[in-house]
Amino acid sequence: MKSFINIDSKLADIIINEPSVVTVLNRFGITLGVADKTIGSVCAEKNLDREFFATIINTYINEDYFPERILSSFSASKMIDYLRKTNSHYEQFQIPNIERHFHFLISKSDHANSNLGLMLSFFNEVKSELLSRIANDNKHWFPRVISMEQHTPWAIDSEIDGFDEEDDNIEDKINDLVNMLVIHLKGGVDNNLAYAVLTSLVGLKKDIRQNNRIRNRILRPLEQALAAQSDKT
Repeated sequence: MKSFINIDSKLADIIINEPSVVTVLNRFGITLGVADKTIGSVCAEKNLDREFFATIINTYINEDYFPERILSSFSASKMIDYLRKTNSHYEQFQIPNIERHFHFLISKSDHANSNLGLMLSFFNEVKSELLSRIANDNKHWFPRVISMEQHTPWAIDSEIDGFDEEDDNIEDKINDLVNMLVIHLKGGVDNNLAYAVLTSLVGLKKDIRQNNRIRNRILRPLEQALAAQSDKT
């Protein structure tokens, strides 16, 4: 089990031990070149809530960390702000990065024997579902939760076409795609490029999994609690 980080932990040590955490740091406006700063000093410099920041980082890097009680003490608006930034990172960076790797790999592969085209088609399905969920978040779910927290009227939007909240299995589909690449890849391919696709997919898989912990185990129960309060008033 990895040790949990705290406000005195050095950010450089965290990044060196878990480089994938850089994607999370970027959402807080933190880039490489952190010198010997601690979480506490960086948060003071960036005007960030250090307890919230440390909780998010621990949630991301350690599967044994259970943040429900801690995160539930923060406002829904704070969690939604982080989730919005996460969604933007998917749209602007992680999805385009995977697409670039995929297309470059396909361009350098033996088309006659490769099944990369099928895998890319499956990725496009995953991409479409993830983008639909993001649209639903931005136009439907997040505004509803914030309005309940702020006790303001909420103008109900129609549901976003193409996304079923009750059938959200994006995490499972990304895992299936990773397994397809690892187990069923065939044909003459560039191993270095294939590895680039694999690592970018694994990074997205981990990010989605930890993001879903915040969405489903923190924000949804908080939404239900806010709804119950609204019913009483």
